[in-house]
Amino acid sequence: MAAELPKPRATREAYGDALLKLGGLHEDIVALDADLSGSTKSGKFGGAFPDRFFNVGIAEANMMNMAAGLAVGGKIPYASTFAVFATGRAFDQVRQSIAQPNLPVRICASHGGITVGEDGCSHQSVEDIGLMRMLPNMRVVVPADYNQAYAAVMESYVLPGPIYIRMGRPVVPPLYENTPSGLGSGADILRPGSDISLFACGIMAAKALAAADELKKRDISAEVVNISVLKPIDEETVVDSLSRTGCAVTAEEHSIIGGLGGAISQVASEHIPVRIGRLGLRDVFGKSGLPDQLLEEFHLTARHLAELSGLVLQSKGC
Repeated sequence: MAAELPKPRATREAYGDALLKLGGLHEDIVALDADLSGSTKSGKFGGAFPDRFFNVGIAEANMMNMAAGLAVGGKIPYASTFAVFATGRAFDQVRQSIAQPNLPVRICASHGGITVGEDGCSHQSVEDIGLMRMLPNMRVVVPADYNQAYAAVMESYVLPGPIYIRMGRPVVPPLYENTPSGLGSGADILRPGSDISLFACGIMAAKALAAADELKKRDISAEVVNISVLKPIDEETVVDSLSRTGCAVTAEEHSIIGGLGGAISQVASEHIPVRIGRLGLRDVFGKSGLPDQLLEEFHLTARHLAELSGLVLQSKGC
């Protein structure tokens, strides 16, 4: 009998499970949430360690200042809420109280991107990666599946300085058979190729693999690279991939301004200028709708990624 394949799971579930595990291992860990612990999954920690869990209510800015104070006092705080509130509503507090003093606060934000769904653009964060990437000292992590998200949260305990980890609401297919041994360089080649590099993060990593399958039918060899750490980005892996293929497409559930597309383009412009296409939201806000409908509406599908790859290759003269 064939082994049963792992079921798709949401990265936010990994946060809840890993935080619970860390809480049992380290008594200096505290968790904070802005009245969304059921959605962010930090409630698992709160149920097991109520004396180390703080529900601050709908007061995200205050939560970030509290987390900073706890860090100054020797704790390792994990602060969670929706991505749009963690980065937008509390930006000043994250900048002044956490990033500038370089404190070990872990901002673990759920519901990143448009797959929040029917809540609409008010809750769909498509700017958060850009906001966090711009902050000095801030590490930015966007896991691609449950196992990688679990590893990122577990590893975050020992990493210095502040960290922003972006999790999602929808279930995503497993890309890693087992829990990775840490994030490593933050860039993994999921499939080698020679004609074009597909750089993806978060839920788009699985779609990049599907796009590579489609491109293979056209005799196009696509290299798929999962960029799970957008800052500090693994420049060596990016440059090596671009050296092999000579062109690329980036894919992200985020604005093409300030996110993965911008990060890859910056690396390429400094080291190996090549043709790069960017798949993402093109300077627009999200809309209300079902997650799959929204991904189709904003062209964030494997089909659209394959089509853009073909255009990039055509403009390259291949």
